[in-house]
Amino acid sequence: MGQKGRLGKGLLVLFAGCCFPYIVTLGWTGSINGRGPALERWGKAEGLNEEGKMPLDSGRQIILDRETTMYLDAEEYLVGVVARQIPADYTLEALKAQAVIARTYIYQQMGGKRQIAESALDMDYLGQVQLEKLWGTKNYLAFYQRVEEAIKETKGEVLLWQGEYADALFCRCSAGSTRPGDESHPYLAAVRCPEDLASDNFLQLKEWTPEEFSRLISAIPDGGPVSADQVPGMIQIGGRDSSGYVTQVQIGNVQFSGDEVRYALGIQSPCFSFEDYGGNIRAEVKGIGHGYGFSQFAANKKAQEGWTYRELLDYFYPGTSLEAEDTVPDALDSSG
Repeated sequence: MGQKGRLGKGLLVLFAGCCFPYIVTLGWTGSINGRGPALERWGKAEGLNEEGKMPLDSGRQIILDRETTMYLDAEEYLVGVVARQIPADYTLEALKAQAVIARTYIYQQMGGKRQIAESALDMDYLGQVQLEKLWGTKNYLAFYQRVEEAIKETKGEVLLWQGEYADALFCRCSAGSTRPGDESHPYLAAVRCPEDLASDNFLQLKEWTPEEFSRLISAIPDGGPVSADQVPGMIQIGGRDSSGYVTQVQIGNVQFSGDEVRYALGIQSPCFSFEDYGGNIRAEVKGIGHGYGFSQFAANKKAQEGWTYRELLDYFYPGTSLEAEDTVPDALDSSG
């Protein structure tokens, strides 16, 4: 992709950790123990080849480098990933779009190779124990089959931008419009999502004492100390993008990015504002997640109106192309 501009260093971080699923926790970081249906299916000697690897379907493998090394086909691995990223009771078309997004990320990280270690992906794969806990035993089988169907019906499909894998960012819901990307990511466009305003937990209110606020902000790496007597009076929003997300915050003489402040304070989005609330600092926060790319809630609402997953991906990533694996350029499809 070349230089990524102002999104550059933060893209992988945003993609790996800034989506809030339907429970408000980080989406793609950490590790998951336990074994899902696919692992249990292939964890025995039956069906493995002479090298101890399972027969492949997609031609790409995830190396499960845990206590015992196993090999899982990328398509099967996707079931446990997509199940973690998006509510399983969303429409099938929304699930299909999320499957393409997740597959694109995995293939991008593979860098043209046929194998990649799970530890290198920085993703959460949920096994059966975790999925039953997430969905409930009663819903487990039906939800698993729905996610699996979304994977199968988009088999091998990825998003490309000018012949390379797109940085297909996604979030739980936008603040009413997704955020614009930089010159290297024009497909991360600002598109309207009025549906998101009806999302559960769209609006968050949070309050801190000056001492609490200054302590949290002062912990930002390479930032600078902020004292309690500087807040709330010396807090200034220094800039917003065209969708209303904060790009810069100044407290006294110290400047921070909107994302730095968001993470430091533990709020759900960088679309925020501050006010003096009886001597304390109160934040009003809109949206859930970083706001770039695919808004899951808005996409689900559009799918309920009849949009297909192809139309959803075209809307949220304008200018990208949806391609099947066998049509991806050789440079992206070489053996590792």
